[in-house]
Amino acid sequence: MIITSPDFKNNGRIPVQFTEDGENINPELEIRDIPENAKSLVLIVDDPDAPAGVWVHWIVFNIDPKTQKIFKNSIPDNGLQGQNSFRIDDYSGPSPPSGTHRYFFKIFALDTKISLNEGASLEEIERAIESHILCKAELIGLYSR
Repeated sequence: MIITSPDFKNNGRIPVQFTEDGENINPELEIRDIPENAKSLVLIVDDPDAPAGVWVHWIVFNIDPKTQKIFKNSIPDNGLQGQNSFRIDDYSGPSPPSGTHRYFFKIFALDTKISLNEGASLEEIERAIESHILCKAELIGLYSR
């Protein structure tokens, strides 16, 4: 499985539009080579360089496994949003306090749908997907103010 974006290259700079310094909307993402037996996808966007530890910017689960594109400023097909570290169920773009941070856009293909409600925490989602991951891919974007 592969995740890419037409808006930035892997290990490239995330454009300001997709950060809290800009429009604070999600970038377009493209997903290829999804396993045929996948029942759902999970997207987790996080910043492992945050001073307080890993900071979650976006969680979307139960995405339709036929989804090949997540459009700018949109929630993927049938996706439910989990609670991010800002305590909201939505996308919150990069906003590093200092220095360059890495933002990991991780996509997981699962052999099941998750039985959780919108607003589920990262911990709940990680427990729910633990033994159901068929494969994973990631795209890394960089941002500094």
